[in-house]
Amino acid sequence: MPVSAPISIRNLNVFYGRHQALKNVDLDIPDRKITVIIGPSGCGKSTLLKSMNRLLDTVDGVRVQGEILVDGENIYGPRVEVTRIRKKMGLLSQKPQVLPMSIYDNVVYGPRIHGVRRKKELDRMVEHYLSVCGLWDEVKDRLGQPASELSLGQQQRLCLARGLAVEPEIILGDEPTSALDPQSSQNVERRLMEIKADYAVVVVTHILRQARRIADHLAFLYMGELLESGPAVEVFADPKHPRTRAYLTGEIS
Repeated sequence: MPVSAPISIRNLNVFYGRHQALKNVDLDIPDRKITVIIGPSGCGKSTLLKSMNRLLDTVDGVRVQGEILVDGENIYGPRVEVTRIRKKMGLLSQKPQVLPMSIYDNVVYGPRIHGVRRKKELDRMVEHYLSVCGLWDEVKDRLGQPASELSLGQQQRLCLARGLAVEPEIILGDEPTSALDPQSSQNVERRLMEIKADYAVVVVTHILRQARRIADHLAFLYMGELLESGPAVEVFADPKHPRTRAYLTGEIS
C-alpha cells in the first residue's frame, strides 16, 4: 500500500540575494517514516528543512519560488497563516534551545499558548510527552527545576517533548545530535525511531553512519539540486547518480 506524503515539494527554488541555494527541488516526504537529507556542507540541506516550516521568513533577503504542500495546502500561498503552519511542525535544532524556565513549563509552554489551562490536563501532557521522549523517570522528581540544569542530551529530549506537546504532524530535525555525546545521540535517535509510528520525521545530518541507522527514505542534495531520493535501503545499496555514489563512498564530502 502506498505511503501518503504529508509534505510535497514542487519546483522549489530558494535565493539568498543573488545566490541560488535550492534549484527546482521536487520531493515527497512520506508519512510515518524517517526521511534523512544528506549531502556535502553548503549543499542546501538546512535551507530545504527550514523552507518546510517557513523559518526562512526570518532571514533578510530570502526569496522562495515554487510550492510546498502540507496536507494539500501550499504553505507559501498568499492567504496562509504562518503560525498555524508552524504549529504542524516540531523542530529540533542543532543545539538544544530550552526556554529559560522550569522543565515543567518548557513542556506546557506551547499548549498554554494554544489555550490549555486545566492543571490536570497540563500534568497529563507533561508526564506523557516526557515519557515518550524517555525523560520522565529521569526528571519526574525535579520538574520545577530550571531546564538549563539538565545535560545537553536531556535538554534535546526535552525540546522534543516540548515540540510534541503542541501535537504537530511533522517533526523536523536540523542535525539534532551534532552537539551531543555518543550516548545522548543514541537516545535521541531511538526516540525519533519510536515516534515515527505517529509522525512524518525529516532529519538533516552530515553523519552517514547515522543516516544508515535511522533513514527509511533518503534524499541526496548536491549544490542545491536534489540528485536522488528513494527508499534508503535502495539508495545505499545501489545509488543511481554517480555523485550520490561518490558521496556515499567518501570520494566527495
